[in-house]
Amino acid sequence: MKILVTGGAGFIGSHIVDRYLKLGHEVVVVDDLSSGSAANVNSAARFHLMDVRSREFSTLLELERPDVINHHAAQISVPASVQNPRLDADVNILGLLNLLEGAVRSGVKKVIFISSGGAIYGESAMYPTDESAPLEPMSPYAIAKAVSESYLRFYRHHHGLDYTTLRYSNVYGPRQVSHGEAGVVSIFMDRLLEGRPCHLYHFEGEPQGMIRDYVFVGDVVEANVAALDRGSGEAFNIATSRETTTRQLFDLVFENLRELAGIEPSLAEPVPGPARPGDIRRSCLLIEKAREGLGWTPATSIEEGIRKTVEWRLESNGK
Repeated sequence: MKILVTGGAGFIGSHIVDRYLKLGHEVVVVDDLSSGSAANVNSAARFHLMDVRSREFSTLLELERPDVINHHAAQISVPASVQNPRLDADVNILGLLNLLEGAVRSGVKKVIFISSGGAIYGESAMYPTDESAPLEPMSPYAIAKAVSESYLRFYRHHHGLDYTTLRYSNVYGPRQVSHGEAGVVSIFMDRLLEGRPCHLYHFEGEPQGMIRDYVFVGDVVEANVAALDRGSGEAFNIATSRETTTRQLFDLVFENLRELAGIEPSLAEPVPGPARPGDIRRSCLLIEKAREGLGWTPATSIEEGIRKTVEWRLESNGK
């Protein structure tokens, strides 16, 4: 089938492009390179330097007429969304609407939409959290994701455009860039290799930092494969159901870099700092629905995933 991947030059999207191509699909990549890199784009894919909000993108959809759109293009930073809610909405809501309108006109059969299980539930009373929990977004970024999910339901009901929503927890792995909360592994690696101390943001009385559910990019890719022909009209948590504090994550990154790169022991203590606007205390997602509806389960432990990520960082020098 022909699949168009927005954000296909980015951290997660480029891995998905690689996998789709390996499975024999025809892949078209759209990316404005605001956070992605042309170096990430597989040479077997057709690449268009383009903003999903643009009129040119709508025209491209009518020319390419893909069977499926995998929508990874987004403003990804929670703190940035708090600082500039208008920009976040412009990219994450109006960009999606431009895509959906173009998809209807060009006969797209399905949209795979990337939402945020790490933010959309807020400080949920249901913990760990499954897909039945109320959406209680606490940042403009999370609000945009919740609104987008409602638009998808409308377009399915009104236009017959199928979709599957994947609610990612905190994704990490090779090719990740060091900005946005989701890039914390990359931030830790960069700062430690540069000999600079790391920051550990936390709420008062919780010095180990916030609790998150970290999922390896290779496992996320397989969920995007499963969503090609499964999960019609449904949303799925894509996570591990394992709690990890920011301090535990830092220690894993530090110990791997100490062993493999010989970084200074003096960097072993991160600098504490207050939680940022939009941060939530804890997030851990249940994944039974993905097991049943997508036939998907994560295969990579955080210990193995951090090791692979550090090895990539040292082998590639982060490029």
